[in-house]
Amino acid sequence: MAVIHLYYQKPPLRFKYIPGDRYIFRVLRNLVKGKKISGLDKVFINLCKGFDELSVDYTVNFPYHKIKPGEPVITLGLGQFALKGYKQPNPVIAGIGLMTHPCQWPTLPQEYPVTKYLQHSKWTMDIYVPYFGNETCDLWPSGIDTGHWSPVENVEKKIDFLVYSKFLFDKEKNGAELKRPILNKLDKLGYSYREIVYGSYIETEYHDLLQQCKAMIFLCEHESQGFACCEAMAMNVPVFAWDQGFWLDPNRFEWNNPVVPATSVPFFDERCGMTFKNFEVFEETVTSFYNKVKNGDFAPRDYVLQNLTLKKSAERMLEIVNSVYK
Repeated sequence: MAVIHLYYQKPPLRFKYIPGDRYIFRVLRNLVKGKKISGLDKVFINLCKGFDELSVDYTVNFPYHKIKPGEPVITLGLGQFALKGYKQPNPVIAGIGLMTHPCQWPTLPQEYPVTKYLQHSKWTMDIYVPYFGNETCDLWPSGIDTGHWSPVENVEKKIDFLVYSKFLFDKEKNGAELKRPILNKLDKLGYSYREIVYGSYIETEYHDLLQQCKAMIFLCEHESQGFACCEAMAMNVPVFAWDQGFWLDPNRFEWNNPVVPATSVPFFDERCGMTFKNFEVFEETVTSFYNKVKNGDFAPRDYVLQNLTLKKSAERMLEIVNSVYK
């Protein structure tokens, strides 16, 4: 196969107060909190790791004008900046972060030779199909670094639950009407727990907490993949996930998609844990879930190793490349 050209380009940072201060703020933030890696960053980084495992020949952000005919092009960038300046005839495999909803860029396949537009899971891909068509839309789960996210053997876990909070919308309401009753129930039952909030921690902290906890309660409206959840499962931590069933982005009315089935755990089966639709179901089933955890009835790492490794994700991407560059 010819060399594959990978692109991950994001809009340049804007200054907040004076020109150049974006760099100062970034340095200060990293010093205070430690470097954070976004989900989209991880998607790209993990694809590179997967290609490395398979010894695939690839470049990163290679100058467009130097691309030769027949050389595959993959862009996983952020926003419409991702393909700025691309004028080559080579078909483009794009996706994940170029837009939040296809109505924001419905002319993408006309502006650029985008032959495939990728999404991690089926429920998100279904939103794109009416705009780009079945032939263009395709599925590509991102890989999880199961070497890094790996359980430590023979470690006594003293914390019953890690409560992972990632409310995307109505944060105060969800905190008061869902998370607070859940924490009260855990207190009432005598379970120990720690809390962690999306966006307020660094990866090493999360990794350390997963080593200490027997299970995780995952609170998020919906996920296209859910890296944090998959990473917990890779460390063999069973997950009890809030899965209310619908896409709740308030912009869905503006985008004329008011009712879209969705899930917070698109990569999940009975080995991974259990789900609950609302607090009432949580209250009825949390003891049953915890007993299954104690009995060793779950094996979430087995699921990840079967479906979401770096190698499997890279192999799936090569299948897509081969379907485009026959």
